[in-house]
Amino acid sequence: MAKKQDDKKQADFALGPENYRLLLIGFAIIVLGFILMAGGKAPSPDVFNEKEIFSFRRITLAPMIVLAGFIFEIYAIMKKPGNSQPEE
Repeated sequence: MAKKQDDKKQADFALGPENYRLLLIGFAIIVLGFILMAGGKAPSPDVFNEKEIFSFRRITLAPMIVLAGFIFEIYAIMKKPGNSQPEE
C-alpha cells in the first residue's frame, strides 16, 4: 500500500495579500468619488438649483477622484506581489 501524503498545499491566489489590501483601498476611493457626486440637497423637488447641481465638487472633483480610484485599482492589480518569507 502506498503511504498517504499529508502535505497541506497552500492555496495559490493570483494576487498577494498586499494587492488585496490595495484593491480595497482603491474601491474605497471610487466609492468616495461616487458619494461626492450624489445628492441634490433641494428643499423642494419643484426647484432646480443650478449652482448646486453643476458645482465644482460634482462636475470636476468627484469624477477626478473616481478616475484616480480606477488608476489605483490598475496599480493594485499590476503590482508584483512581494515574497513575505525569503526562500533559502
